Amino acid sequence: MAKILLVAPTCNGEDVGEAWVASQWARKLSERHDVTLLTYSKRGAKPASEQLTGLRIIEWQEPPLLGRAERLNSLMKPAYVPFYIRARRWLIAALKSGERFDIVHQPVPVAMRYPSPAAKLGLPLVIGPVGGGLSTPDGFAADETSNPWFMKLRHLDRMRLRWDPLLRSSFESADCVLGIANYVHDQLSDIPLHRFEVMSETGLDAIPAPFDRSARSNSVKLLYVGRLVRTKGARDIIRAMSFLRDLDVELDIVGEGPERSECERLIAEQDLASRVRLHGWQRKEDVPDFYRRADIFVFPSYREPGGNVALEAMSFSLPLIVVDRGGPGSAVSSECAIKLDVTTPDALATDVAAAIRKLTVDQALRNRMGAAAYAHVERTALWSAKLDRMDAIYADLINASQRAGAV
Repeated sequence: MAKILLVAPTCNGEDVGEAWVASQWARKLSERHDVTLLTYSKRGAKPASEQLTGLRIIEWQEPPLLGRAERLNSLMKPAYVPFYIRARRWLIAALKSGERFDIVHQPVPVAMRYPSPAAKLGLPLVIGPVGGGLSTPDGFAADETSNPWFMKLRHLDRMRLRWDPLLRSSFESADCVLGIANYVHDQLSDIPLHRFEVMSETGLDAIPAPFDRSARSNSVKLLYVGRLVRTKGARDIIRAMSFLRDLDVELDIVGEGPERSECERLIAEQDLASRVRLHGWQRKEDVPDFYRRADIFVFPSYREPGGNVALEAMSFSLPLIVVDRGGPGSAVSSECAIKLDVTTPDALATDVAAAIRKLTVDQALRNRMGAAAYAHVERTALWSAKLDRMDAIYADLINASQRAGAV
């Protein structure tokens, strides 16, 4: 059992996104290790100290006003600066008072734009899984004109990774950087890293029993699950459906977002109302029924940093169609997914249609790929396997630190 300092500026198992991810890390690591958590609690939200047991929690309340404007706050995290200062001061004081930790792990923020308050303090440091910063393919830039102004600030990420000394020193001094996909290593190629490992930002507690679709003979059901934003590709699937009028296929779209009106326009324009259904936002406990009814999972997101939705689909024994870029492309294998290149919207719609056609007309192929998907997620995505791997990484880093200290 290691003594771990877990640094997470947001940690809330009742929230979504990074707050939920951090809560999962805290909960799972504390089952195996002696964990101290440094975190903020958002005003009006249930603090981590009232949600988590079996670990020590050092918690500060987020400063007033800094958590407003949800999407802007999600991108820029203005509360991170005061958290960084508080966490670093606390850690320095703790070390001076004689407190010791075997290792520090900072799993969030996922975005690679935030320096770690634990950098260069003489403790083995793990940062990540980190990711993001993917650019929009040139052929899709014209489709993203409706994004809020502050989304353009993403373009500063690469400049900061190259020139921000505080940010660079965090990654340079980290004993291990975890990236959510292979592309992260490319984005950090200008920074000399001690060690890099690919690992998804979260895991699955359990997966349902393997699902057998071999006896089905009805319409082939396609499924998309995700926010309706341009980058995730829902409209490209709808356009692909217009090329498949000779096939008995139906598409269910689960999710809500600003792209809904464009999806509705395309459905009406292409006369697809009888074959494409927009289900809007669904409760988390209702989504598994959509996976069970589906035959193929289609998710042509071209700027997706992580691959969690692909893991979820694979746990229901579904073959996948994804873009070979970012998280989904790294989360799957060629045995369980058709991975597409991405160049232009027209080419993507055509390629999605071709992939759907290939799987629709060959039920045996669908069944083989679905079984391979289940085996893949069982082998790679369960928390039990992830924690075994983290234990090995921690042990390596702790042993290396002890050897260095003995010299």
